[in-house]
Amino acid sequence: MNTDKPNSQLPDDDFALFREAISGTSQFKQDTVQQARRQTRFKGEVIAEQKKQHQAEFYFSDEYVPDIDTHGTVNYVRPGADKYLAKQLRRGDYAPELILDMHGMNKETAKDELAALIHACKKQHVACACVVHGIGERVLKHKVPQYLVQHPDILAMHQAPLEYGGKGAVLILVDLPQSMEFRC
Repeated sequence: MNTDKPNSQLPDDDFALFREAISGTSQFKQDTVQQARRQTRFKGEVIAEQKKQHQAEFYFSDEYVPDIDTHGTVNYVRPGADKYLAKQLRRGDYAPELILDMHGMNKETAKDELAALIHACKKQHVACACVVHGIGERVLKHKVPQYLVQHPDILAMHQAPLEYGGKGAVLILVDLPQSMEFRC
């Protein structure tokens, strides 16, 4: 064994064989692969998620049952708003810019997603959106309109035309500030 290299445990002839085997090679610099950073949730993201959940719990109650017919054609206009808005939604005068597909969701998840959709509409200045709740066992078909009626930013809603989901969807109009209203 070589005694001049304290960390070396191989004999000199093994080092010589290794150096001979790798002769003619050159060291390369590894600069193309970057190590992926682990995604951490920032405090602001956690607070935003908690705020979204609080809004969903605040606006959407299972206890309150509004006086709207959810068994026929869903039709609602906020008191004080133009009744013509529901007809415009029915005719397809407004095209939704955002679509929320709720297939497979339960009521609690649906509340959170509805609150997020309305928040996204206001943030992106989108007046018209489509909520696809599906028909299935009719739980969300009945609950989604009842939730939407409770939210103060919903101007009107109507069962969607066939191209946007028909009986399995509703179109909603979100109340935006006057300067950017109805961009659809």
